[in-house]
Amino acid sequence: MGLDSRDYTYSTQPGYHFTGPRSMSVQIVLVTGGVYLLQLLLKGPFTSALALYDHWYTQPWQVYRLLTYGFLHSPSGIEHILLNMFGLWMFGRQVEQRYGRQEFLSFYLSAIILAGVVWTVSDTAFGNRGAWVLGASGGVVAVLILYALNFPQQKVLLYFVIPIPMWVLAAFIVLSDLFGATHQTESNVAFTAHLGGAAFALIYYRTGWSPGRLLTGLFSGLPSPRKSRLHIHDPSSPEGHDANDTNDTNARQPLNEQVDAILKKIQAEGQDSLTRNERLLLERASREYQKKRP
Repeated sequence: MGLDSRDYTYSTQPGYHFTGPRSMSVQIVLVTGGVYLLQLLLKGPFTSALALYDHWYTQPWQVYRLLTYGFLHSPSGIEHILLNMFGLWMFGRQVEQRYGRQEFLSFYLSAIILAGVVWTVSDTAFGNRGAWVLGASGGVVAVLILYALNFPQQKVLLYFVIPIPMWVLAAFIVLSDLFGATHQTESNVAFTAHLGGAAFALIYYRTGWSPGRLLTGLFSGLPSPRKSRLHIHDPSSPEGHDANDTNDTNARQPLNEQVDAILKKIQAEGQDSLTRNERLLLERASREYQKKRP
């Protein structure tokens, strides 16, 4: 039985309400698309003001470039942004479901920043003065690698034709970037930024470390869905009171306290913010209430 078939009911205020997309990954795609339109309208000065230059650290107040470059794309062709945003949309939604909206945003911002740091260090070490980089590729590669770490046997289509396990695609991408980074080529691809994103994905998967949690407030103004109140109905409670009623003596039990905490999280951040363990706990609570039925 799914969540919708259990004793969980939703109540929303009546009337028409304009709401943004629930998925944080879709919101990032929309924001990045909006920035791209500004690039096309405002031309070179806008892009130059936000791109990441290899010598940005000589002017520390330009540290913001470590983040803003990840929302820019080449204005000379649409392929750059289309490929990145398709990858983010394709793999980001399921990663977001696994970790929650806010945690996914934290991870993505961290990946962009650390990919930029790795690119800066490598370009400085190799003496490539005057180079600059833009694009979400470092963050998107991080999302793809994290997806592969969580779902290694998931089948994907290489070149939209050849079915392969996800771990094979991830290995192929990392090895391709390693080859590109260690061989002199005339490609404009920032291979080291990709590798930085991939390395961060592995670190995050192993440790949960995500410095981007300090930056998630930057997106607090993004459109968010109207929060729906989630009630858990306990059929055995007197007069049909909800199980989260503070007057219900069962609410003092450990399981109900955990459920109450999850309900507050849903109220504040939406259902998409729930982790897998929190969803499982709600299902467990539903089964407990089902058992109380006469």
